[in-house]
Amino acid sequence: MRIGITCYPTYGGSGVVGTELGMELAARGHEVHFITYANPIRLDDDYPRIYYHEVHVTDYPLFQYPPYCLALSSRMAEVARAAGLDLLHVHYAIPHSISAWLAAQMVEERRLPVVTTLHGTDVTLVGMDPSYLPITRFSIEKSDGVTSISDHLRRQTHEVLGVRHEIRVIHNFVNCEIYQPDRDAELRRRYAKPDERILIHLSNFRPVKRVLDCVRAFAKIVPRVAARLLMVGDGPDRAPAEMLARELGVEDRVVFLGKQMRVAHLLPIADVMLVPSEMESFGLAALEAMACGVPPVASRVGGLPEVVTDGVDGYLVPVGDTGATAEAALRLLEDSRLHSRVAAAARHTAETRFPTTRIIPQYEEFYREIAGAGQVL
Repeated sequence: MRIGITCYPTYGGSGVVGTELGMELAARGHEVHFITYANPIRLDDDYPRIYYHEVHVTDYPLFQYPPYCLALSSRMAEVARAAGLDLLHVHYAIPHSISAWLAAQMVEERRLPVVTTLHGTDVTLVGMDPSYLPITRFSIEKSDGVTSISDHLRRQTHEVLGVRHEIRVIHNFVNCEIYQPDRDAELRRRYAKPDERILIHLSNFRPVKRVLDCVRAFAKIVPRVAARLLMVGDGPDRAPAEMLARELGVEDRVVFLGKQMRVAHLLPIADVMLVPSEMESFGLAALEAMACGVPPVASRVGGLPEVVTDGVDGYLVPVGDTGATAEAALRLLEDSRLHSRVAAAARHTAETRFPTTRIIPQYEEFYREIAGAGQVL
């Protein structure tokens, strides 16, 4: 098929999923056209059958706020006609789904189906804002097909937004050939001494990720275990987290790495992944760590319990309870046999429940249903 994909090209879960889905589809023989305002952050140019179409927004003095939604709609329609797209798959409802709906209206000569994938804050944050709730509900209802990344998010969309449209749950995925437990000993030595353990956190450092809780929990860990904390990502809470590390006297043991492209290379050197978010509709960072054999200690919220089985392949703790977070991490760090067992179970979960080989065909089948039974995939 010829598939148009629009996602936020920045450092965030919806953009990562949209980008990696496109690459996986291209690897399976489909033609994929990314339509965004910038090159997606994880897009690998080496993949065949992938095309990028930039969205240009006019900077005109009359527009206090550049009308990106309209420019995106026009570009979608142009690409759909020129490339003969079979459908548009948009990630994150606003403004992508409404832009795709407008593009489909412009392509009058034929049907252009729209698939919308909901990722979380497009429903729980943006969608609940009174300014956006009507248009969010409308755009979801007008989509030809809707998916969500967890059953928790599906239920929230129906209950909070009052959406009547059927929503198919297709979980996030991980390529277990790329994300593996193989440790780079030299890279590990760059950040920690041989007798030190490594904890890691990966996010966009927004308040919802509660990155300061990572620092607070880590400060409770270091009196008992020699360790380092790697903070991967960037965002508004980075500076407060750095300040907190200084206040708690652990600044020499916390390394802020900023945005990193090669997280599949970095994750395996860690012993524990910290995911203290106050809301996660799925928990992609936790899954990527699990694929690398790194047990997560995560909040018991949202879709995380659909990914992590407490005490089996990781631990789930109450939101904001840094003491419980520290104790769960210490159980793993102080007991090598327990760590090995949980790490192996984490890898097994990634390989059996969320691999690309299991999830990508679900998208292909959904495309077949939405585009029409006559499509050959």
